[in-house]
Amino acid sequence: MNAHSDAPVEMNTEEVLRLKLAVLRREHRDLDEAIAALVDTGHPDQLRIVRLKKQKLSLKDQIARIEDRLTPDIIA
Repeated sequence: MNAHSDAPVEMNTEEVLRLKLAVLRREHRDLDEAIAALVDTGHPDQLRIVRLKKQKLSLKDQIARIEDRLTPDIIA
């Protein structure tokens, strides 16, 4: 039996942040598609659209925070 196959995979902080960033970006795109689909129905549920837009904005803020952590501070 190979002992390495049972060992947990360790990721450094940057890898974890990049993975989280990819997930958040996908969720952001999914919300964008959901909002567009609701608008295209002809009789969109405005309350639901507002809630989805708030979720989307929250995701955008989280994405920006992670991108800031991943971008090195360069003093010009």
